[in-house]
Parts: sequence; C-alpha cells; structure tokens
Amino acid sequence: MSKELTKEGKFNYISAGEGTTLVVLHGLMGGLSNFEALFNYFPTHGYKVVIPELPIYELPLIKTNVGNLAKFLKEFIDHLGEEEVILAGNSLGGHIGLVFTKMFPEHVKALVLTGSSGLYESGMGESYPKRGDYEYIKKKAEGVFYDPKVATKEMVDEVYNTVNDRNKLIRTLAIAKSAIRHNMAKDITNITVPSCIIWGKDDIVTPPDVAEDFHRLLPNSSLYWIEKCGHAAMMEHPDTFNQLLHEWMKQEEL
Repeated sequence: MSKELTKEGKFNYISAGEGTTLVVLHGLMGGLSNFEALFNYFPTHGYKVVIPELPIYELPLIKTNVGNLAKFLKEFIDHLGEEEVILAGNSLGGHIGLVFTKMFPEHVKALVLTGSSGLYESGMGESYPKRGDYEYIKKKAEGVFYDPKVATKEMVDEVYNTVNDRNKLIRTLAIAKSAIRHNMAKDITNITVPSCIIWGKDDIVTPPDVAEDFHRLLPNSSLYWIEKCGHAAMMEHPDTFNQLLHEWMKQEEL
C-alpha cells in the first residue's frame, strides 16, 4: 500500500479519497494491508477510505475487550470530525462495528460485514492460534483461506511472532474471550441501518451458517456469497468483493 501512515496522538491510520467516508476495521490477526485492494479502489469511485490501526496490543489488559475497542473507534471518528460513516469490518473488525453501531447508531450510515464474529462463538478460540511451532502456525494461517497460497510467508511470520510474544499473546486471548462473551444475537435485531454481508462460501472460521444468521437477524440486510473463498473475502477475491460492495452502495444510494 503506497499511502503513508498518518500519526496523530494515539491514532495511526491511512486515508485516501474524498466523499462519503468508509471506515474499515481489521481483524485480530489482521492488518491494514488486508484491505489493500479496497483502499486502492474506492477512493477512485467517490469515497473517502480510512483504515485505523486498532490498539489491540496497547490497551491495559483489563480494558482489552470488544467494548473498549468500540469506544476507541468513537474517539477516532470524533477525531476525524466525521458525523456519520459507513463501517466495514472483517472478523473481529465486524464485531467491533456491530458493537459500535449498537452504542452509537447516530454515527453509522451503513454497515459492511465479512467473516464477522459476534454470533458464532463456539469456535472463536480455535481461530486464534496459541503458541506452537512454525509449521502449526503456518497450517492455521493457511486454513483461513480457501487457497492456502494466499497465506504468504510474511503473513505467517507475523502471526508466528505475535503468538510467541507474551504481551501480544495475552491480549490476543483476552480479546478472543471477550468476543465469546459479547454475543450480539439479542442486539442486532435492533440495528436498522442498511447492512451488507459479503461471505466466503468456504469460510471455516465463521461458516456460511453464520452469514445466514446475520442476514436473518439484521432487519435491513443484503447477503452476497463468494465461491471458493474463505474467511477474508477482501483478500482472496478482492475484485469480486469490491464489485459486490460497490454495487450494493449504489443500490442503497450511499
């Protein structure tokens, strides 16, 4: 990604474009680069894209949970001076977007979920690998995708280093436990903003049934499938993801 990181106080982020603001939220083991194709596409189509670094490893341990990450997001959006944004999140990022929308609905124009946590909790802990040898971590990282080759050596190295860093591991597990506790099933029936659900048909982290449940529970939602696709559709099929999202945005006049 060519855009340099902007650092303003406790906020680090990249941004590009002008127009309706799309704030993008990465997952627990994800980073800003996961949305490279989205970041390059939407600023050329009339949108401002902003991707913050979430302080997963910086919060005090007692405050390392989904709710406090949603509050951090509120501070960040206030810092940007934005009144209303479209929120898009993958995995934990989708979960943070849901909690934020519950807490601050007046600031959310629309919601985009892909491979989001928030409903399917029985397998959440397993999706965040604990300490292990390199080959174990490599296999877990590859399992996130339908095509294991999407898990580059750089990506595997980053996950391996994270789970073998005691500080990061403790916070990773704290967030995973928080996600398990913070089930959104009873809350999202009250989320009425337009919601776009884009899901990989072969997602084994948050399986297709999870997308069906989100679609059933979110009153104003549209569901789109991507074939031969795992947990991170915006990485594995970036062009299809962007096309589906853009068409939905135009349909919703966003």
